[in-house]
Amino acid sequence: MHVLVVHNRYSSAQPSGENRVVDEEVGLLRAAGHRVEVFERRSDDIAARSLLSKAAVPLLVPWNPSVRTELAARLRDHRADVVHVHNVFPLLSPAVLAACADAGVPVVATLHNYTQVCPPGTLHRDGRACTECVGTATSLPAVRHGCYRNSRLATVPLAVSLAVNRRRWWSGVERFLCISAAQRDVLVRSGMPAERLTVKHNFVPDPGVGRKDDGEHLLFLGRLAEAKGVPLLMAAWDEIAAGGGLGVPLVIAGAGPLEREVTAWAAGRDDVRYVGLYDPEQCREAVARSVAVVAPSMARETFGLVVAEAMAAGVPAVAAAHGGFVELVEDGETGLLHRPGDAAELASRLRRIAADPARNREMGEAARRRYEDHFSPSVGLRRLEEEYRAATAGRSGDGEVPSPTRETSTGSRRETGVSGDGGSR
Repeated sequence: MHVLVVHNRYSSAQPSGENRVVDEEVGLLRAAGHRVEVFERRSDDIAARSLLSKAAVPLLVPWNPSVRTELAARLRDHRADVVHVHNVFPLLSPAVLAACADAGVPVVATLHNYTQVCPPGTLHRDGRACTECVGTATSLPAVRHGCYRNSRLATVPLAVSLAVNRRRWWSGVERFLCISAAQRDVLVRSGMPAERLTVKHNFVPDPGVGRKDDGEHLLFLGRLAEAKGVPLLMAAWDEIAAGGGLGVPLVIAGAGPLEREVTAWAAGRDDVRYVGLYDPEQCREAVARSVAVVAPSMARETFGLVVAEAMAAGVPAVAAAHGGFVELVEDGETGLLHRPGDAAELASRLRRIAADPARNREMGEAARRRYEDHFSPSVGLRRLEEEYRAATAGRSGDGEVPSPTRETSTGSRRETGVSGDGGSR
């Protein structure tokens, strides 16, 4: 097939799981013999703009007319079988959907987060879950709270874009690809067309390296932010340390707004190592040397790449029992789940995962098998091809479009606590 991938790349200042997913899907499709082209904008380019041009960027968030003209012309000259849309914020805008309609090309859109119903895309505010904008027509609560970058002014373009483009999204996309059933449930409850929402989990490349022994540390790998559960992890680890520790250190790798706090907390301790940002190879090696990977997110993760990466390396995870994590981690089988926001239970699960090396190895082996069955590149390729065929069949009427279901190939959704990040803007 001829596929055109549309994506606004996030800033390179912080590693983006979404950028990685897009790049890996493009590589996977090309390796399988598909013709894949990319139509993109880069948020990094904003810094080089003139002051006037920078000031105009918020005006382009709801609608960028030049993008519509450029993309429509490209599709006329090099018609694709399907356009796969990922992120359109801030430089592309939903004008890409109009361009595809102009050219009569069907659209598939991956929903990496909750931006269809929440301006910042997290369903998280002030340390707690928030659904005030879900099901509303205007997203005024987000503006009132300044949910994007703690700024009412910065939130306005996102809220406007949601309000004026809602129907365009719903009518202009043949297939919405949710990356977890938990995410799909939230979006269906918000009023999005259920018949166009299907679940296609992210895949994770085989790391080529797996755990060979019992592991030498527990690992947190991600953005240093409250929503990722960093303060919760610090509190749980302090409780563990007060009880004598686990015999292995906690390694924290990443960057973000809490970097100063994490650096100060880890300073002078033998049981904690803050290592800053790891490159991809360092990440793979650190995961493979882990007793377990820890993912204590407060926000409702739409998937959880770090957990899937741990599974690929044969390493169990300790994760919050909400969002996409409950579709990745089989509690007691491939890892352990804890009540979201409960530091004492997180501490208990960390003690348990480290206390029995033989059982830990069994969970790691089960995690690897689950990865091969559900989150490997071969599964990811098959699901992409299925959705592209469904989208083109739906547009042409040449075939029957399979109906998305709430249940997925990974089994029925099991969830404890709050229902329902692939990340925020």
